[in-house]
Amino acid sequence: MKTDLISYQESNDAYDAYVAYPDGAGPHPTILICHAWGGRGEFEEDKARKLAELGYIGAAVDVYGVGKRGTDLASNQALMTPLVENPSQLRARLAAAYEAVRGLDGVDAERMGVSGYCFGGLCSILTARMGLSLRGVVSFHGLLKIGEPLDAEVKAPILVLHGQDDPMVPPADVAAFAEEMKRINADWQLHSYAGVMHAFTNPGANDPGFGAVYDQRANDLSWVAMKRFFEDVMA
Repeated sequence: MKTDLISYQESNDAYDAYVAYPDGAGPHPTILICHAWGGRGEFEEDKARKLAELGYIGAAVDVYGVGKRGTDLASNQALMTPLVENPSQLRARLAAAYEAVRGLDGVDAERMGVSGYCFGGLCSILTARMGLSLRGVVSFHGLLKIGEPLDAEVKAPILVLHGQDDPMVPPADVAAFAEEMKRINADWQLHSYAGVMHAFTNPGANDPGFGAVYDQRANDLSWVAMKRFFEDVMA
């Protein structure tokens, strides 16, 4: 395995992506990883390496900008909220990341997918709703608020891995999401883990009051579900 940090731009702003390459000659199927609300960090970079171990190019992308990272709840929120409130800008940054990774040597441009965590789950679903040419997208404990409706043809199947007791994704959001998926005729499925809260894949999450708690069983089950999903859609 080798890793690299690649640079790209969007609207004259600088971004970078951490890329992990599997052994062997390409081209390889490729999965972008969209970061949680604190920005890309070791968590997402570790997921890129784990995907490389499975034979994918794993690319942990950046929608905040080089060096822009949150350090606590307030700074995380300050980074995420402007993008949630300006969806056209978020879409432009996701499209720039997609194109940057798509053009890398060794990437099979016909077999690309996206995964994401928390805010990144919202981003991964958004890439499908944008109509990008993807084989599939996966959301881990992602935010499911729809935002502005989009009418692009959704080419990618969507897998949502959700904690049933996630206070940041109440049942009303799940119901509204399901209605939107029906409206746009998306191919989607949702796995809901009973008794599980937000951030269930993050071993550092241990704040029941905030609603973010690591759950090893849900973490393991969701990773297996993701593997099977990508194996199927990338075939």
